[in-house]
Amino acid sequence: MLLVNKLAKIYSNGEIEVQALKGVSFEIEQGEMIAIMGPSGSGKSTLMHILGCLDLPSSGQYFLENEDISKLSEEKLAEIRNRYIGFVFQQFNLLGRTTILQNVETPLIYAGLEKNKRRMFARETLERVGLGHRLHHFPNEISGGQRQRVAIARALVNNPSLILADEPTGNLDSKTGKDIMGIFHELNEQGHTVVLVTHEEEIAEHAQRIIYLMDGMIKWDEVIK
Repeated sequence: MLLVNKLAKIYSNGEIEVQALKGVSFEIEQGEMIAIMGPSGSGKSTLMHILGCLDLPSSGQYFLENEDISKLSEEKLAEIRNRYIGFVFQQFNLLGRTTILQNVETPLIYAGLEKNKRRMFARETLERVGLGHRLHHFPNEISGGQRQRVAIARALVNNPSLILADEPTGNLDSKTGKDIMGIFHELNEQGHTVVLVTHEEEIAEHAQRIIYLMDGMIKWDEVIK
């Protein structure tokens, strides 16, 4: 499903160059649940941005669903993101002035669905994460765990093959974090590929495999269960 080959990323700031990724290579099969770990500055955020088609590599190749992402235009990258990828962020990134239902509808607007279908799919997805009774509430009217469920529903509404979760429990208490990880397990069992970007060992232990980055390179990559 996903192939990364000798991926490198260099950021330039005047005369200073920072090599965030240094020839990273790996594959991810459809249906895997993987954790990408590493300390601050290891390159994991840069890698997530490239995997999510939010940025392009300086060199190397990235294939998603057999398409060479490294050569696409901004317009095509946006299309790929909307079709294949669901994002879940630590800060939730919800729109504060729109209802939960409208937040989850947003990706479907970009996909060009008409209003009745958008509303139906968003409602069904919120019910799937246990928030069917909160459709018309605003983000500031629900708990942090519920906001993360909304973020997961928004990531799921286009039925993406790849879910990228960046520190998905970082703002949650331990009990709520376990509940959220339970949702990711359910999604993975339903066939979604899940990539967790985290520095927390307890979160990484939920994955089947860990890719550990250090100084822009893969220090180790192993199956843990």
